[in-house]
Amino acid sequence: MSEGNPNLSSGGGLIIFATFLVGLMLSQIPLPHMVEWARPEWVAMILIYWVMALPHRVGMGVAFLLGLFLDVIKGSVLGLNAMSLTVIAFVTLVLHQRLRMFPLIQQSMMVMVLVGINQLLFHWMQSFTGYTGDSLIFLLPCLASAILWPWLFITLRGLRHIFRIQ
Repeated sequence: MSEGNPNLSSGGGLIIFATFLVGLMLSQIPLPHMVEWARPEWVAMILIYWVMALPHRVGMGVAFLLGLFLDVIKGSVLGLNAMSLTVIAFVTLVLHQRLRMFPLIQQSMMVMVLVGINQLLFHWMQSFTGYTGDSLIFLLPCLASAILWPWLFITLRGLRHIFRIQ
């Protein structure tokens, strides 16, 4: 192994995979019924971070596979999360250079929009399978995700610097 390559010595891919695994676990932790609708979209937020930070390593293919895995875990129709996360990864890839330049508050607003697109796409596609919602309460995770974005961003950036993931 080359000592000069930080990716080989630090296992950067393993750390990225581990963060997605933590996001998948956080998406399945039981919450009280009162706050279940406001659960942050952990997987989408972690995906947005890694696509924004390392677009050459994490992209639409990772988003699609992650979405399929999320579909299996949640028991939803296969492909719903995969499609919505792929769209989010695409939009983030297109905007990643601008997103990097934004202050955290502005990034939070963009995360709210991206998670909102994710939620709208998922529920729109879910309506084709027979599920129909009566209200727009399914958009609450957008707000929760935007509120938690600065802490998630700082945490993941710290991990990236500690393990020298490039």
